[in-house]
Formats: sequence, structure tokens, C-alpha cells
Amino acid sequence: MFYFSVHRSPFYPGTGDETQQGEGAGLGTTLNVPLPAGSGDEDYQRAFQDVLRPAAVRFDPDFVLVSAGFDAHEGDPLGGMKVTARQYAELTRAVKRIAEDCCGGRLVSVLEGGYGLAGLADSVEAHLRILVE
Repeated sequence: MFYFSVHRSPFYPGTGDETQQGEGAGLGTTLNVPLPAGSGDEDYQRAFQDVLRPAAVRFDPDFVLVSAGFDAHEGDPLGGMKVTARQYAELTRAVKRIAEDCCGGRLVSVLEGGYGLAGLADSVEAHLRILVE
């Protein structure tokens, strides 16, 4: 299993700095991209293109599981980030391409979080539209 997370640091989720890369036989299978509060679309796009994509292609997964958290949305009262619903669509597109390139498009997405209902609704809709393309 390979785990990738991009998240606000150091406040949430409280772990996940770049030195945490797994342990024992799993060393190198965890990839954290902590970002400062206020990070937005460009920061997330860079993390997915420059960090996630090459690592995921090297790992060559059998399927992709997305824990789809939308609390980085610009309107979320807790997340402290500035990601737009439009960018969530692009991030979904990037992950979908990884699944297509590595594992025949096998991808499962599970809703994780988001606390501003309007932003959550917009982001989930953008995510789903890309998944069904």
C-alpha cells in the first residue's frame, strides 16, 4: 500500500510531516505534503503533479482509493486553505489519470470530510462529474 496526503500543517491533522515516510517494510510508502495555512489551487496542483504523480507511477498500484476530503475548500470554516471546487475537479482528473495509466482505471472514492456545506456540495459535485466522464 502507498499512502499520499496533502494537508495543512502543522495544525491539521497533527501528524504528517515529510519525514514520516512509513516504517519497517513500509518505509517509503507514505508521502506527506504538508502545506501552510492559506495554500490554494496552485499549491495543491503542484503537489499532485510534481509529487504524487511520479511517486504513484513508480509504485504502480493495482487500484487507487481516494479518501476525498474537501475541508481545504476556500469556504470551509475549519480547513484554513483556499482550494476551489474547480481545483478539486482538476485534482480528481489527475488522480483519475493515475488510475487509468497504472491500473486500468480502477478507482474507488469515499467521502471523508468538509465542514462548510456550500463548499462541500460544490466540491463533491465537481469531483463526481470528473469521475463519471
